Amino acid sequence: MNSTKTILFRPMKVTDIPAIMEIETLSFADPWSAYSFEDEITANDLAYYIVSLVDGQVVGYAGMWVVLDEAQITNVALHPDYRGQGTGKEILAYLIELAKQLGASKMTLEVRKSNQIAQRIYRNLGFTVIGTRKNYYPDNGEDAILMGLVLHEK
Repeated sequence: MNSTKTILFRPMKVTDIPAIMEIETLSFADPWSAYSFEDEITANDLAYYIVSLVDGQVVGYAGMWVVLDEAQITNVALHPDYRGQGTGKEILAYLIELAKQLGASKMTLEVRKSNQIAQRIYRNLGFTVIGTRKNYYPDNGEDAILMGLVLHEK
């Protein structure tokens, strides 16, 4: 990717799902189904999903549930061709701002214990470790690190 390309963000649409599924299967050992994404964006009033676009092409996505004053990040993924270039940090920063606009005062997420790259991005955005979820990931029983971010004081 040329680093001068502009990254745009918008809400995820059903028509994005084929591109989302390509990224999902390239990114995760236990990918979500197309139905899960469709259900999230069409039937879950608590869910907010965004896509990142370069030259009109979906290159990443992120989602969260906002319940009362807490945002829980459900997933974040980038096409492998766009990793390591700051795009992940940009999509997360956009999601954080969206959570603030929706009235969330805190945000949480789980990340694989082995995913040091993602943990570094989260720390750079202000997330801190608040716990561990033992045997969280069903594909291999790996622990998840629970991270949190205070968006604004009540």
